[in-house]
Amino acid sequence: MTGTTDTTNLKNTVVEAIKEKKGKEIIVLGLTELQQSVADFFVICHGDSNIQVDAIANNIERQARTELKEHVLHKEGSENSQWVLLDYGDVVVHVFQEPFRKFYNLEDLWADANTELIKEE
Repeated sequence: MTGTTDTTNLKNTVVEAIKEKKGKEIIVLGLTELQQSVADFFVICHGDSNIQVDAIANNIERQARTELKEHVLHKEGSENSQWVLLDYGDVVVHVFQEPFRKFYNLEDLWADANTELIKEE
């Protein structure tokens, strides 16, 4: 990834891909102002089932690849689709099933981040 424009474009592409598959409670955590942050953005959402979580994650990968030529660097959780992590370096995506999202509560863990709640359409 090269630069803030590319990172912002990737974040926006991820959000749109989540919306297309009806991901819920999309939140973008801006981590750039935090010391020792692991990425520029965390994008967090949830789906209602392992099938929806898998569909959201697959759509994110497809859109990032086709629109921006970005490939996921690391992917975890697709075996059971309770929590799928897609690591693009500067943008890390967390797609949960709702009970796992509530349990891990990343939003509170990164409470100092700039939080943007994306409106559902």
